[in-house]
Amino acid sequence: MAPSAWQLILVAVIALLLFGGRGKISSIMGDFAKGIKSFRKGLSDDDEEEDKQRLKEDKSTVYADDKVHEQEPAKKAGTSE
Repeated sequence: MAPSAWQLILVAVIALLLFGGRGKISSIMGDFAKGIKSFRKGLSDDDEEEDKQRLKEDKSTVYADDKVHEQEPAKKAGTSE
């Protein structure tokens, strides 16, 4: 059973896309990789901005259970109370 003309044309087109066509597949994959890198960079930039904002909020937040602890004045030696 010999391959038909359509099957040969399909194989030729696939071979042309993969190995010929002046690097169209490689340029498409390169553009795809650049898109993924910029997407990841955008996500990490957002995370850094959120961390900076969270640090600013933490510094300005006063919690209700925080207590101010004052030290008693030190007793002088030799005095008894």
